[in-house]
Parts: sequence; structure tokens; C-alpha cells
Amino acid sequence: MSQIDLRILPVTPFSQNCSLLWDTDSMEGIFVDPGGEAEKLMAEAKKLGVTIKEIWLTHGHLDHAGGAEDIRAALGIPIIGPHKDDQFWMDMIEQSWAQYGHQGMGKNVVPDRYLEDGETLTLGSVTFDVAHTPGHTPGHVVIHNRDMKIAFVGDVIFRGSIGRTDFPKGNHQQLLDSITDKLWPLGNDMRFVPGHGPMSTFGQERQDNAFVADNVIGTTGAPTGGVM
Repeated sequence: MSQIDLRILPVTPFSQNCSLLWDTDSMEGIFVDPGGEAEKLMAEAKKLGVTIKEIWLTHGHLDHAGGAEDIRAALGIPIIGPHKDDQFWMDMIEQSWAQYGHQGMGKNVVPDRYLEDGETLTLGSVTFDVAHTPGHTPGHVVIHNRDMKIAFVGDVIFRGSIGRTDFPKGNHQQLLDSITDKLWPLGNDMRFVPGHGPMSTFGQERQDNAFVADNVIGTTGAPTGGVM
């Protein structure tokens, strides 16, 4: 099996975690959620000797998908994901950045392929599974590999928090269901790269996450806030 290496590259004013993954044998790689600063990301891949073959998106928000179009145009590679229900967000990337005072930070984008629950992606000989995890956005997906015990969760869950659901088409209960029904079954030892902040494990979050810990999720009146 291919050996996969990982480098987390924070980009944009929101310090969004773009993940650079590559096969150490072929040195072919992918970006997960290149939210912006496309030149910086491509320069880092080049410095590491990695040839980027695909872009994978967990959801359509400006800070996760904003740099994808520039990278696709520069490298001639496909953009894959998220689920089609997030296209309306990807149609508003330029407008959204302008509203935050960062005109030109990202570009609207239409993926080459949308993702559905249960589909797979490959890097080298390693297969990643796709779970549709709506709530933060309606078309959010999580990309994971059980053998490597790694999941790229976008803005579904963070160390100590969960994604915001006060955006258009957000749904708090749907987000909680996505976490408990789609993520927890992957195992407590599953590590995850969130869209912002440090890595954690699902087991750690089940112990002490103020929003979805086991001793919180079953109670009424659980907090409804979140990050990004």
C-alpha cells in the first residue's frame, strides 16, 4: 500500500487548514480545501516535490473553496466535491470575500464532479471514503480512511466545538445527527483535521466537547453555538 504523508497549510485571514496529502512513492498529491492563497499552496507543493493531481472540497464556503479555481486553472487538474447541494455557496465565493473586505481573495467555482454519500476517492493505492454530513452546510462531506485513522472534517467539528449553523440552509439538529451517525461510528481513535484549529480525535471530543460529548448530546438544552 502507498505511504501517505500530510502537511497542514493554514491559509486565508480565517486561518483555514488546507491539507496537502501525497503518495511518498509517486510523489503525486492532492489538496483538501484550498481556501485561498493559491500561489502559496502551489509553491509549498513544489518545494516538497509533490505533483498535485486533484483538489478535494469538503464544502463550498469561501475559506475552503476559494483557491480551488486558481489552482485548477494553473495546473489543469479536476476539482472533486463537495455534494451538489453546496453549489449555491460556491456561486457566492467572490461576493462573500468582498463582504468580508477581501476583494479578490477567492473565485467562484463549479467542481468537475460532485460527491455523494458512500462514494470513494483514491490517492495512489489508498482509498478514502466519503460521508455526506449536512448541517453546517447542506452539501458538506467528510473524507476519511479507516486504516490510516484520519478524517478531513471541514467545519463539521473542531477541537472543543462544532460548526456554525446560522448560515443559510444550516441546521443544528442535522449537524448533530451527522456527527453522531456518520462520524462517531468511525471509532474513537479516528484522528481528524478540522477546518480551523488543532487536530483531535473523535474519542477526545466524545469526552469533553461542550457541544457533542456523550454526556451532553443526550441532554436537552445543549448549546447551539460553534465556530466558522
